[in-house]
Amino acid sequence: MDDIQNISTMMRTMGEQAKAAAAALALASTDTKNKALLKAADALKKNVPAILEANEKDLEYGREKGLSDAMMDRLALDRSRIIAIAKSLEDIAKLPDPVGDTMAEWDRPNGLKIARVRVPLGVIGVIYESRPNVTADAGALCLKAGNAVILRGGSDSLNSSGAIHACLKEGLEAAGLPADAIQLVTTRDRAAVGEMLTMTGLIDIIVPRGGRSLVERVQNESRVPVFAHLEGICHVYIDKAADPQKALDVAVNAKMRRTGICGAAETLLVDKDAEATAIFTVGALLDAGCEVRGDEGMQALDDRVKPATDADWKTEYLDKIISAKFVDGVEGAIAHIAENSSGHTESIVTEDVDAAEKFLREVDSAIVMHNASTQFADGGEFGMGAEIGIATGRIHARGPVGLEQLTSFKYQVRGSGQTRP
Repeated sequence: MDDIQNISTMMRTMGEQAKAAAAALALASTDTKNKALLKAADALKKNVPAILEANEKDLEYGREKGLSDAMMDRLALDRSRIIAIAKSLEDIAKLPDPVGDTMAEWDRPNGLKIARVRVPLGVIGVIYESRPNVTADAGALCLKAGNAVILRGGSDSLNSSGAIHACLKEGLEAAGLPADAIQLVTTRDRAAVGEMLTMTGLIDIIVPRGGRSLVERVQNESRVPVFAHLEGICHVYIDKAADPQKALDVAVNAKMRRTGICGAAETLLVDKDAEATAIFTVGALLDAGCEVRGDEGMQALDDRVKPATDADWKTEYLDKIISAKFVDGVEGAIAHIAENSSGHTESIVTEDVDAAEKFLREVDSAIVMHNASTQFADGGEFGMGAEIGIATGRIHARGPVGLEQLTSFKYQVRGSGQTRP
């Protein structure tokens, strides 16, 4: 009980410190915030040996826990990865500052001048697993958007995140900003997550980044608003008017480039009138080492295709596995996606502009693409510098959560003494 009480006290103290820091950060100039980011990037490059030493402790911890090769790869840092993390901070510093941006303005007949202006959200809680680079990306994005942030990384990456956080703190102090603007939870105890989920009045938004169990817990238990996606059940639909080589290239990349990310394709849909393209594409996936689980039509194309079950259409594999089926044109694809998608990312491959526009208009997912791999579902690829996560909800943020999505807005009304009749 004492430990739980101590964690509760620690988290509440962090929340109060973050709230005070957020008030100062909201008024910080763009130049000051950029200076903090650039100084933090310099600190990362200067402290590569110390960060690698901390990372080795995490890797040893991961080996003792028996983490999978994929999880160990997510956890591992080397010099090039640390330099890339530093560059991401430099890239964020180059992005336009959304704070204070006028989104819209208009005049009323009574002479009132009204403007809708971007403002920071306040205090953001980020709960994530394994990847130490999230410490830098999340901290930097929140800082640039004028928000304080409380970071709770995975227990596997505690030492690496601590070393990276020290560099962020160095950047804040060099720019004269409150060190409490970016705080890191330093306990592995999961009670800290539970506390964050109940810190209404201290934390304004929670952003979870991780596996299904983490996101599901946050969505079920949080009393604080959440930006999140539970799963990335992404689809590629190959239309009858698709260019065969383009269809193959997009489908194989969407599945096989990196199978463990949320933007990886999990289901391949093919127009029933595009059998030749299906043979070409499914064969390429199989040859690339992907297990294909198909309906009867797909099984007839290649003896290597295994039968799909009803569960396959709603499964996020995060592995070299894809479900595949024939559908009745673009209407059939849209219907299948509506029933089975998690609302993350869907792509149509076609040279028929009308079919593409219908798909883009009618598919209700956060990201909808035409003739492009679903692996582009990423804030960096969208020109946002980086992302704090992908949101599939319909309130406030949807898709990659970058700088603009980390702001809200207020109305500024300027008058000349008007009173309301």
